[in-house]
Amino acid sequence: MKVYFMSFGCKVNQYETESLSADFTSHGFEITDSPEKAGVIIINSCTVTASGDSKSLYFLRKARKNNPNAVIVFTGCVPQAAPDIAKKIPEADIVTGTKDRNKIINSVIEFIENRKRIININEYTRSDVFEQTVCGNFSERTRAFVKIQDGCNQFCSYCIIPYARGRCRSKPLDVLKKEIKKLAENGIKEIVLVGINLMFYGIDTGHRLADAVEVCCHIDGIERVRLGSLEPEMISDEDLIRLSASDKFCPQFHLSLQSGCDKTLKAMRRQYTTEEYYSLVKKIRKTFPDCSVTTDIMAGFPGETDEDFEESLKFAEKIGFAKIHVFQYSVRQGTAAASMPQVPQNKKFERAVKMKNTANKLQKAYLENQVGKIFPVLFERENSSDFHHGYTPNYTLVKIPAKKSEKSLRRMIFYVKIVRSENDFCLGEIINTPSDI
Repeated sequence: MKVYFMSFGCKVNQYETESLSADFTSHGFEITDSPEKAGVIIINSCTVTASGDSKSLYFLRKARKNNPNAVIVFTGCVPQAAPDIAKKIPEADIVTGTKDRNKIINSVIEFIENRKRIININEYTRSDVFEQTVCGNFSERTRAFVKIQDGCNQFCSYCIIPYARGRCRSKPLDVLKKEIKKLAENGIKEIVLVGINLMFYGIDTGHRLADAVEVCCHIDGIERVRLGSLEPEMISDEDLIRLSASDKFCPQFHLSLQSGCDKTLKAMRRQYTTEEYYSLVKKIRKTFPDCSVTTDIMAGFPGETDEDFEESLKFAEKIGFAKIHVFQYSVRQGTAAASMPQVPQNKKFERAVKMKNTANKLQKAYLENQVGKIFPVLFERENSSDFHHGYTPNYTLVKIPAKKSEKSLRRMIFYVKIVRSENDFCLGEIINTPSDI
């Protein structure tokens, strides 16, 4: 039987979908890229924003309409955060949350046998441990996302994720080591460590995130290790020193900001001030001179005034981010911010547009600053006959003109000189012979 996967949201969801895919393949299912041809459709949902909810539900209903006989599984953060609503969705044959992902295959087999609807949404408890999902391959890519942490203890006033993911839990280092070795054996060259609140890795096991990075860096065949989104208040001077000790560590820091206004940060229940954030960025740039610093910024948080927004905008300019993910605040029922005075939708939209314009200017300036520099570029699978493309350690997208007769450069590292910047990438030229790793 053929199975189709659709994953929404974060890199953690992507990893979990890949793990589910491997599980189904081991049980004799065939993966398909066509939902219309699938006997089983698995939708891994996202509830970070209202748009995440709507996209997940839209695809669910579309899948049922276009393939009425398929077994449809609706899983992930939406059912976990809103179980009463998810249970009533008629299009789903199987509804599960973010717990017990390893039981989904059994639920599918059970449903195929008796055609009885299955609801399996279990609440999180303080005694929960990290669910031992592993993924030895990642869709034949050069880069693999590896989930090492789940849950969040912060309870920011706008965020539903602690309710959808439970408290912080960490993957044991020995399990991580085995998983990375398997990925290396399957040709993966770059590891991206991800989690719901990545800097909390090890809080339950007595370790630090740097321990996980070091484990990955010591695996033969792995050439690069980078990190997903980081909470700034948890990064210590010792962490930076340890990360800088490995030449495999990629100096790309996605530091979640959310707002550049201290008043708004306090209302959000964020655990840092703009001054503390700025001080951290300065330390990072001193330790990693060629690093990139990227972030998330929210527009239109409840109670945000025009003056607050302008303060946030100026702070973004002060930092000089390489890239900003800008998004509008959306109400998440059950959070503290849902009951706060709301900013009109037109205001949120206007502020998001203004912040995105600033983000584009900052990105352009950052890319222009890369011109003339030389970086090792790990090339990926070609998605165009005109260019080879790959990424520098600081995650700058670099394109190299391709000759029609030229073989793929995938999984090769070249030293490349950046010769020109465009809006969202750089053009480069190879200056050495490849290291076919």
